[in-house]
Amino acid sequence: MTTAAPKRADAHRNIEAIVDAATRLLAVDPDASINDIAKAAGVGRVTLYGHFDSRAALIAEVTRRAVEHTEAALAEVDLEGEADAALGRLLEATWRLTYRYGALVVAAEQVLPVEQMHSIHDAPAARVARLLHRGRADGVFRDDQPVAWQLSAVQSVLHGAATAVHRGEITAEQAPGLVRATVLAALRRV
Repeated sequence: MTTAAPKRADAHRNIEAIVDAATRLLAVDPDASINDIAKAAGVGRVTLYGHFDSRAALIAEVTRRAVEHTEAALAEVDLEGEADAALGRLLEATWRLTYRYGALVVAAEQVLPVEQMHSIHDAPAARVARLLHRGRADGVFRDDQPVAWQLSAVQSVLHGAATAVHRGEITAEQAPGLVRATVLAALRRV
């Protein structure tokens, strides 16, 4: 049995440069080409393909890292206290990440299996669902709608805010507060 030789330091630097460039470019243009990514990374196509055998493989790695970063960032959000205040903090943090990664979701949807795309949203959706259930039990959130529907509405508002910022309808600074106010108004018991 043989083992693969460890990668050289320059290979690690190239991989990081490629993933960083792909993340930046795909966040604003889901159709960014391999040529554009290689150029932004400061490497040639041959080098890029030496590390990632296809555009799909590169997008899968970029998505994996984005999910890891998102999970780590959301795990740091304080979810203690009143459910609506905790959800507000979570929404603002989630929006900032949604905005940061922007069109990367579109690029991932083009190449990753549907099951993998659904699983990417599982952990963030579970956090929101726990807060919805807690808020329902406390009488803060409405319970006349399915939780799954409320989760879909939350996701739509988050993605809608990112689109509105990219269109210039609102600013990136306005978006977190608007997301928070819109979602909480929709969820609060009347």
